[in-house]
Amino acid sequence: MSKYEIALIGLSVMGQNLALNIAENHSIAVYNRTEAKTRKFMEEKVEQQQIKASYDLKELVSSLAKPRKIMLMIKAGEPVDLVIESLLPYLETGDIIIDGGNSHFKDTNRRTKQLAKKGIRYLGVGISGGEYGALHGPSIMPGGNKEAYQEVEAIFNNAAAKTEKGACVSYLGPDSAGHYVKMIHNGIEYGIMEIIAEIYDYMRKVMALEPAQMSYIFAEWNLDFQSYLVEITAKILQKDDPESGKKLINLILDKAKHKGTGKWSVQNALDLGVAIPTINAGVNARLLSALKEERVENSKDFPAPDSVNVNNELIIPRLKSALYFASVIAYAEGFKLLQAASKEYNYQLNYQEIARIWEDGCIIRSAFLEPIQKSFAVDNDLSTLIKSDQFKDKLKAAGADLEEIFTTAAVSELALTALHAASDYFNSLKSEKLPANLIQAQRDFFGAHTYQRRDKEGVFHTEWEA
Repeated sequence: MSKYEIALIGLSVMGQNLALNIAENHSIAVYNRTEAKTRKFMEEKVEQQQIKASYDLKELVSSLAKPRKIMLMIKAGEPVDLVIESLLPYLETGDIIIDGGNSHFKDTNRRTKQLAKKGIRYLGVGISGGEYGALHGPSIMPGGNKEAYQEVEAIFNNAAAKTEKGACVSYLGPDSAGHYVKMIHNGIEYGIMEIIAEIYDYMRKVMALEPAQMSYIFAEWNLDFQSYLVEITAKILQKDDPESGKKLINLILDKAKHKGTGKWSVQNALDLGVAIPTINAGVNARLLSALKEERVENSKDFPAPDSVNVNNELIIPRLKSALYFASVIAYAEGFKLLQAASKEYNYQLNYQEIARIWEDGCIIRSAFLEPIQKSFAVDNDLSTLIKSDQFKDKLKAAGADLEEIFTTAAVSELALTALHAASDYFNSLKSEKLPANLIQAQRDFFGAHTYQRRDKEGVFHTEWEA
């Protein structure tokens, strides 16, 4: 057979599924560090003649058409550097390395510069959609060398999820733009997952609903939200444990793990001076969930109060409003951070296009993305989504529905950290006056940090105890 169009290294489930996806339209060679995994993949999964198994890197590279295109689907961090180092002896000027993992954007910047000195073109590509998306069409977020992207564009277009607007892939910008956008996608994901979890917690602890009842409510809401995360929540709540016959959700330990992208979003937001409290709440909630043994011990000293009576029929539409409100705020925080990063790192991001390629294939796909696109179509420099005509009035109405939820949750001593964070973010961002004048006075008092005045121009310092 003639030379293969692209290679893929890393045959985890994501890598396997993406290879099978690509092979529907393009010839591909695959390699995994563990030879047995490659053989098992070829024996159990591969029917197409367009997939070639390689068992060493030299063979893999030599099987490719020039310029070679090699995609890495491996664990982020040092493994990426080790594989790149192992590939370099076999590559030539103009060849392309594509990192499809969740690499930290600063690592992508470093690798881009290092490889450019050797004549190798580099793409940092965010891929969202999980195992199903990898096989049937993910959302693909490429950044890096633009000419290199143009050479793999057809492969990505064919592999990506499709909507009536086109393939859910678009060149996003130079250097680490693709991996940065994927990082913020995951940050928004953390926020929305925690929002849904808190509403579930309210339903079971305050409303005393059973999983099947909650499943029906989430499924009904999703007729409007069209949210993948709400959709799978409804399915999860219906699932029975095959061994016990009980609802599986009631048997799963309440300890949530994380892979780092949410934490990176929060860390970078602090670096750029951007507030993302709802996303931060999603990260913090997972950290608190890890303290299971400590929480169990503490609960003995602080027993839960008696349940409060609420009118479930009246509270359900308010919870739907809360889900709408906080989800929009999570997106607003994410796009605010994207705007700051675009300026700081010169990504020149197109926010309308980012929302478009998130419409299908990715984990945070939802009906919210269409009005987000419309918002940025009017003004790509929109300061915040809460000011958009697409959301402004709806946020006001939804925000008014939060009061009873917060009140009854407080009486029940129920933590709603993401919902509170979203509400506080909204209230702060629309507040003409915040108490920061007192903070600045305190800073000037103990550290002579100076302050500005409302009534005159200039910078001032006061001898507060004179």
